[in-house]
Amino acid sequence: MNRSESMLYRYVLRPMLFRIGGGDAETAHERTLHMLALISRSRFLCQVLEQFTTIRDPRLQRTVFGVSFPNPVGLAAGMDKDGIALRAWAALGFGFVEVGTVTRHPQPGNPRPRLFRLPTHEALINRMGFNNAGAAALAERLAHLQPPPLPIGVSIGKSKITPLEHAIDDYRESFRLLFPYAAYIAINVSSPNTPGLRQLQDADQLRGLLAALQHDNAALGRSDQRGPRPLLVKIAPDLSDNAIAELLEVCTDHGVAGIIATNTTLSRSGLTGVEPALAAETGGLSGHPLAERARQVVRLIARLTNGQLPIIGVGGIHSPADALRMLEAGASLIQLYTGLVYHGPFLPRRINRTILQSRKVS
Repeated sequence: MNRSESMLYRYVLRPMLFRIGGGDAETAHERTLHMLALISRSRFLCQVLEQFTTIRDPRLQRTVFGVSFPNPVGLAAGMDKDGIALRAWAALGFGFVEVGTVTRHPQPGNPRPRLFRLPTHEALINRMGFNNAGAAALAERLAHLQPPPLPIGVSIGKSKITPLEHAIDDYRESFRLLFPYAAYIAINVSSPNTPGLRQLQDADQLRGLLAALQHDNAALGRSDQRGPRPLLVKIAPDLSDNAIAELLEVCTDHGVAGIIATNTTLSRSGLTGVEPALAAETGGLSGHPLAERARQVVRLIARLTNGQLPIIGVGGIHSPADALRMLEAGASLIQLYTGLVYHGPFLPRRINRTILQSRKVS
């Protein structure tokens, strides 16, 4: 069944999806997400979907930074920014979903086209620019979803209209709005598509941001039975090893609960045979070409922290073998994005099945 699922998607469903909107990747994404949102509204459809895509086994369960996950396979931020299809993602067998990245102010993102497929490399280039309906809209949606169908992480970023010198206040407002509904909160300081954002990875900038957010975290946690939320930082794969080490020191000093490694890359290394104009599109590259660097960063973090700081590994996970390699590199949890585009809705189940067959079980 494992092989037939993969073949069905690769040779039947994927070609159909890739023709939607005349081949425009973002149009296909929007229509697919709209379909999943419709499924989310139907308990019956979600139950039917679960029969084909979900593995429930206590050996898959993980407790990481104090949060219990039914399995270690998550959906990365960016796929469902506004959280409109959460019940469908649970029905597809994911163990958690990271919504966002959302910003304090609603924003349309960068001009279209802004999402490009590179099928021969199973990769994407995107310059979406944090298009989202805003933190308040997401908070309202999540408030109506309680209890959530699975752990929900929330990724927050800086609004494009907010000057860098006012970034801390921008993040703090999103944090306060979304705190009640998040299993964990991810601080995105590594997207390449918001001008100046990656400067917040610099030690001095990050130190101020984390200090402010942890102050709010403690204050909000005192009046919430779950207490403060785990705070994670999402980093870029383009940082040098020394810069990563410095960043980790800041994170450790400010009680960060984990690292998400990694975001998309500005590098175009390995894109042989790609039309030069396509390879030259600005934005972050994700998918297979990122896989090795993402694992390198995960290994580095695990080594520098003696395996004591949990890592969510993301980047180039397109198969069960990729997932096992990321876990072996030191990740406690993993996330899918581009791999889901190229390998379809059965990928979480295939990965969880392989984890059960391996020694990577609790």
